[in-house]
Amino acid sequence: MSLKSNNPVETNIHELVIEVDAKTFAAALNNAYRKEVKNIALPGFRKGKAPRAMIERIYGKEVFYDEALREVYPVAVEAAIAESKLAVVDVRTEEMSVESIGADGVVFKVKVVVKPEVTVSAYKGLEVTKMSAEVSDEDIDEELKRVQMRNSRLVTVEDRAAEMNDTAVIDFEGFVDGVAFPGGKGDSYSLTLGSGQFIPGFEEQIVGHNVNDAFDVNVTFPAEYQAAELAGKDATFKVVLHELKTRELPELDDELAKDVSEFDTLDEYKADLKKTIGERKAAEAEDDVKNQIIDKLIENTTAEIPEVMFEQAVDNSINDFSYRLSSQGLDIKSYLQYTGMDEEGMRASFRPQAERQVKLRLALEKIAAVEAIVPTAEEIDAEYAKIAESYKMDVAKVKMMIADEDLARDISVEKAMTMVQEAAVIAE
Repeated sequence: MSLKSNNPVETNIHELVIEVDAKTFAAALNNAYRKEVKNIALPGFRKGKAPRAMIERIYGKEVFYDEALREVYPVAVEAAIAESKLAVVDVRTEEMSVESIGADGVVFKVKVVVKPEVTVSAYKGLEVTKMSAEVSDEDIDEELKRVQMRNSRLVTVEDRAAEMNDTAVIDFEGFVDGVAFPGGKGDSYSLTLGSGQFIPGFEEQIVGHNVNDAFDVNVTFPAEYQAAELAGKDATFKVVLHELKTRELPELDDELAKDVSEFDTLDEYKADLKKTIGERKAAEAEDDVKNQIIDKLIENTTAEIPEVMFEQAVDNSINDFSYRLSSQGLDIKSYLQYTGMDEEGMRASFRPQAERQVKLRLALEKIAAVEAIVPTAEEIDAEYAKIAESYKMDVAKVKMMIADEDLARDISVEKAMTMVQEAAVIAE
């Protein structure tokens, strides 16, 4: 098997002319005969026992060509790609055409999609701004408010009318032009006033009413409401207020600190919160710097990227997501049913991040090539060991799953990213 020619025919598209020698194709024909003969019955022969020569005499010599070609095709294409030294990202098998086939072997053409030419205009000295990781009193106060909310309780209100932020337990039924509409009714529904769960204006009209009041709430559905038959329509809801509850927050004192932490005093707890918040803000600042650098790298990268690379990245993201779902006992089909999303919508949701990943990878591969970043044998072995430890596998099995050159390329990309980050100009 050999590569006869390699010709660029379009942007990022090459046409390979591949030859399979007579000996290899003859062996494939023999394999095809042994596979297919079991399904062939000829007069005078038991089913599966007809000689190859007799079958070819009756049905033609080309009777086993398709099956033999299916056998040699993947191996021949893989060998031709290796010989071409092209960075192939996709093989257009559906566009394969046979030039000649017979006793002398096979010659066929196939188009392959290759990685694009990439230019990165600047990657050293990228200027970014780092967010402050300083912890203010307001940061601590906000965290303490969240702690209070997590440890709060709902208590029944009996001595006043409804106020914003109360939880109202209501019955309601909606009418448009005097006719009840589907989905507009609820019994003993708990609604937090001011939460924005209901149509604009609904929750505000409950304020001021007392328990056991029956009253009307008049609203207008938004013009862009999801139910088209209700969009822009005036509606009246018949409402009965059964119960009012308010959230009672615990006092900010030493007792609360003891309940929610390992500390005995509120001051000690605040000091620990300051440390924890500072660590979180520092990590967020580092992540933000990295994202700024990535954004600038992508802005500085020019390439005509084949659409198939984006689609493959989306496929990978969906496969990863599917794996995570499976750990929770779900599958993609069930997830789509629960969310009301279709497959096209899900792919669209993964598309922006997939595009970003592809562009970043191409930029970093280009930088690694320009800077001649090549991992050492020790670095490759260390990465194999790290992966083996992570997946609790034997290193030898990991090496069977991941080729040296693929792992080396990944390490080069990581080292290129580290180099760009270290060379960045960071303003605090």
